[in-house]
Amino acid sequence: MKKIVSVACVLCLLTACKSSQKVNNEVVKEFQLERFLGTWYEIARFDHRFEKEMHHTMAFYSLDADGQLKVVNTGIRDGKEKVAEGKGKTTDTPAHLRVSFFGPFYADYRVLLLDEEYSYALIGSKSSRYLWILARAPQLTESALEHLLDEAQRRGY
Repeated sequence: MKKIVSVACVLCLLTACKSSQKVNNEVVKEFQLERFLGTWYEIARFDHRFEKEMHHTMAFYSLDADGQLKVVNTGIRDGKEKVAEGKGKTTDTPAHLRVSFFGPFYADYRVLLLDEEYSYALIGSKSSRYLWILARAPQLTESALEHLLDEAQRRGY
């Protein structure tokens, strides 16, 4: 019985370490917000509570009349369309944005990889718990998806 408890404790510690593991979340050097605006399809993600069991998920980024970044996420859960409206703001580092869907609380939004045409992107945060693969089309080529997955793994996600 002691062995089972010990193994369970070790597994819990390893899981806890994995969830807070250090990742390379350095953002892309070249980033133009205006080119990033528009519709993005979510190809894959690390699941988390606010997108749990959602599919056909999309994000739409735009600027309002005051130049404020607007974010609208949509997806299907339990056969119903869900819409979440948020706001974003830039930082001193262009590809490092801050996004909020919950009042004054902003989350890290880091553009880790972006192809030259802005047709696909790898998005992360300051921790290893959040990662998204986004594309301008509902599907990616196998080579593009492999490239993004390899980059995510190389960075420690």
